This record gives sequence, structure tokens and C-alpha cells, in this order.
Amino acid sequence: MPKLEIRDLEELRGQIGREVAVSDWLTVTQERINLFAEATEDRQWIHVDPARAAAESPFGGTVAHGFLTLSLLPRLAADTLVLPGAKLTVNYGLNRVRFPSPVRAGQRIRAHFSPASVEDVASGVQLTWSVTIEVEGSEKPACVAETVSRRYAP
Repeated sequence: MPKLEIRDLEELRGQIGREVAVSDWLTVTQERINLFAEATEDRQWIHVDPARAAAESPFGGTVAHGFLTLSLLPRLAADTLVLPGAKLTVNYGLNRVRFPSPVRAGQRIRAHFSPASVEDVASGVQLTWSVTIEVEGSEKPACVAETVSRRYAP
């Protein structure tokens, strides 16, 4: 999908509460899950042992860590949105996060983005986004989050 380009912050303010963009699909591979497990030292069998997970897990196989799914938001956003220029953007935090449904290894996810607020802060702007990460073929989303970032003027 082509990226959505937001020309200025007033345009973004005019879109508050509306879904403005949907990312392309991204496959969550077992390799990605294993690398995340190593980086975080969270090697629970439900994530990294396909044979055991197939035999014992209620999900029928390995699943991605919820925090792996959440950590893919910056990549999904960068592939989907072009915002007005900034010298620097930082993740400021999260207001709320839920993981209603697992992402099984090999499934595809995509993110739906809706601006929730645009607030002026010293030397920049604070953006709050409502984001839903959809799992292909699932009725429930994998993740529902409200993310907060700060963008500082060039």
C-alpha cells in the first residue's frame, strides 16, 4: 500500500478519531519470535518450542510474545505513514495496551492507525494514536494500544 502523507499537524488534527491508514501485511515468522526470545531472554516454550507447543498449547503451535507484536508498531507505522518533518521522534509511552488474541508463528498482521490527540509541548508536539493490530483470519485483534510519541521541531 502507498504511504499516507500528512502534510501538516492541522491536517492530522482534522483526522482525530478517524482511521487514517492501514499498514501492509507483515508475516510473524518463527525466526522473528526466536530472535525476540533471545533479545528479551523470554524463552518460554509456548514461543520457542514448536513441537511442544503443537502438542500442549491451546493455540496449536508457537505464538509470538505480546510484546513482540507491540514492538512491531514503529516498523508498521514507518511503512505506512509520512508525517511532517521533525528533528527527532521518541516513543513517550503507552496509555493502554491489550492483547486480545495470539499471533501464531507464520500468521500475518497489519496495523490500523487513528490519531487520538495532537498536543503542543515544549519544542514540539505530542501525538497519541489508537492502533489496532489485526491478525489475518482472526475475528479478534492481536493488540489494541494507545501509543504516545513526541516529535521535536527541526
